[in-house]
Amino acid sequence: MSIVEVKVPQLSESVAEATMLQWKKKAGEAVTADEILIEIETDKVVLEVPAPASGVLAEIVQADGATVVADQLIAKIDTEGKAGAAAPAPAAAAPAPAASAPAAAAPAATGGAKSDVAMPAAAKLLADNGLKTSDVAGSGKDGRVTKGDVLSAVAGGATAAKAPAVQIPTGAPKTSLPQVAAPTAANLGDRPEERVPMSRLRARIAERLLQSQSTNAILTTFNEVNMAPVMDLRKKFQDAFTKEHGTKLGFMSFFVKAAVHALKKYPVLNASVDGNDIIYHGYFDIGIAVGSPRGLVVPILRNADQMSFADIEKKIAEFGKKAQEGKLSIDEMTGGTFSISNGGTFGSMLSTPIINPPQSAILGVHATKDRAVVENGQIVVRPMNYLAMSYDHRIIDGREAVLGLVAMKEALEDPSRLLFDI
Repeated sequence: MSIVEVKVPQLSESVAEATMLQWKKKAGEAVTADEILIEIETDKVVLEVPAPASGVLAEIVQADGATVVADQLIAKIDTEGKAGAAAPAPAAAAPAPAASAPAAAAPAATGGAKSDVAMPAAAKLLADNGLKTSDVAGSGKDGRVTKGDVLSAVAGGATAAKAPAVQIPTGAPKTSLPQVAAPTAANLGDRPEERVPMSRLRARIAERLLQSQSTNAILTTFNEVNMAPVMDLRKKFQDAFTKEHGTKLGFMSFFVKAAVHALKKYPVLNASVDGNDIIYHGYFDIGIAVGSPRGLVVPILRNADQMSFADIEKKIAEFGKKAQEGKLSIDEMTGGTFSISNGGTFGSMLSTPIINPPQSAILGVHATKDRAVVENGQIVVRPMNYLAMSYDHRIIDGREAVLGLVAMKEALEDPSRLLFDI
């Protein structure tokens, strides 16, 4: 027997521990080198752990849901073993099913083929309702049964006779409780409640937002921007731009360019606080807030001042795809000197964005809508966007904040300013 150890990959300095999500292989199954064995969630990203060698997964040392640290042993691979050989199971592979649901306990004990394709939250819900994974059609990745699948099955009456079930009204829409975990109690009638533990990322987001509000003297300034010049320019060059660069010309590249333009004029907007010191950054790393299934993430455009419109558009598209797939790396989300949040993607008219520590300012972009405005004493219709910039009043005075936002407004209303840096 030749054993190769599978260990937790290195985490960033700011990440102390991580959570094991779900093993993609069972002990005794064959694995190939570089095949993803499990995903590990930190408070920033989800890391994939590949098999370091081909062979048989001889032992799973740390089970789903376990808390681990960098370089910790989580499994062993026998490079000379044969698939199907008996192997020890992890100490806490799954929570014990309730005594009142013997029907659900059987497959867990026998290691049935479908008992371990249910997501952790779904597994408990299956046990609570006396269901087997074979009773529910899985809609998750690789056919895994999700909590939504179980809730739909319960709502449709697929409940085992011997186990207590959560009764959901027949007329209620099946999506009335999206993305929830197992019920905290059964037989709640038409007023169900769900208790779901925060993911590491969600807990980290909450921590940082509270930190920002408790440590920064946050103030927000607003302005309106006529987006017609940008829209006309975009329309004029869209086809040629796409043909030349292989990507579409969006609006975010204009906002990034306008932000960098303003930060150069007012460097304190690009600064951060460290104790009693103000750190003025001589580079422009712009964080772009991106929504993902796991929560808000902020990947960084490094040296945005040196990026072309095409570079920015391609990088933002790459970030968006990676965020949806959970593939963003820790390095891609570490640092940043200024951030941009685009609530307009979801139709937001106005908001007061929260600063992303240790940065000192953030730009909020909103939906562009046709609005009535006054120009030269006449009421006209223009595509208007309301910009909001929150800033740390400890180091940024109102003058710099207001003038900085005005500089962004002027650059967007006359994009030629970006060419001449005026």
